[in-house]
Amino acid sequence: MMKNPDWYHIEDVDRIDSPALCVYKDRVKQNINLLLGVVPPQRLRPHVKTHKMLELSRMMMDAGISKFKCATIAEAEMLGMAGARDVLMAYEVTGPKIQRLLKLIKKYPGTRFSCLVDSAAGALALSDGFIREQLQAEVYMDLNVGMNRTGILPADAPALFETIHLLKGIRVAGLHAYDGHIHDKDPEIRRKRCLEAFAGTSELKKQLESAAGHPLTLVAGGSPTFLIHAAQDDRECSPGTFIFWDKGYAENLADQPFQFAALLLCRVVSIISSQLLCVDLGHKSVAAENPQPRVFFLNAPEAVPGAQSEEHLVLTVTDTRNYEIGQVLYGVPWHICPSVALYDRAMVIDNNRWQETWNVIARQRMISI
Repeated sequence: MMKNPDWYHIEDVDRIDSPALCVYKDRVKQNINLLLGVVPPQRLRPHVKTHKMLELSRMMMDAGISKFKCATIAEAEMLGMAGARDVLMAYEVTGPKIQRLLKLIKKYPGTRFSCLVDSAAGALALSDGFIREQLQAEVYMDLNVGMNRTGILPADAPALFETIHLLKGIRVAGLHAYDGHIHDKDPEIRRKRCLEAFAGTSELKKQLESAAGHPLTLVAGGSPTFLIHAAQDDRECSPGTFIFWDKGYAENLADQPFQFAALLLCRVVSIISSQLLCVDLGHKSVAAENPQPRVFFLNAPEAVPGAQSEEHLVLTVTDTRNYEIGQVLYGVPWHICPSVALYDRAMVIDNNRWQETWNVIARQRMISI
């Protein structure tokens, strides 16, 4: 029988049904402190897509972080509920989302909400919607620095700025550039590629500031490159995964100091043969967008994930006699962000015991707006 003497062991684990998302509160606090040890709070805009929890948003606010980034209206509303000062929705708001954003602004007047634009058509629709409500939308121009997902090429940004700057329902507050395509394992190669991708961005910012007549904020990067951007003094950094960390980043970003703070708890439900067993961690319980292995088990490092279905995951082990039905395994997902979104609630572990439960409130597409 394998024992669990380590930090992740939960003394009252029999109270927790599986599969379950377990958040280790003390390690979350340590990760927040580690982040603040390398980037001052005024230059941080963490992305909340990783955790989607009101309580964790407030933990960061209690640590002095006041600006955040999010991807959905629900995440933005969660931050409004938390009383965050400044929230950037890193998405171009179109269609019904324009009215939802307006409702959000009215419901949470103490929070400054903004969003992205990367087209004249999108900016015009946003402007028209805000003019009708006698409001002005704060926007960040989204730059494509190589991700090729959203954004306008930096060379085309001045022309777009000239167009949207004239719209009465729009105020350009800054620039946004996400370099999620840069995640090289070698930190020097990663740094070189990041600096190349952002070459000229600082000059572009100055050029547009002159045209705007006011300072612009540059929000740059994500988890793999935030340390590189932190070394530049003209931008805010937007890591997100730091709060929980995951196996993928632990393997590929060894230069970053964060530690695992959220695990997926599962149990052995069937022993198939001398080397095969099954646990209750299927596609519905761990993000399945990557090939196997999608999870690494801290107390069963030999276990190799194989066949997986909605509720089941088959593991290959050296000898199944070392396991028993009902045995608890503690798994680190390869990608924590979409794994968290599969759970309605998180079991909060403190001092090796389940102390409270937090709702993963922003996994919903809609909270109240």
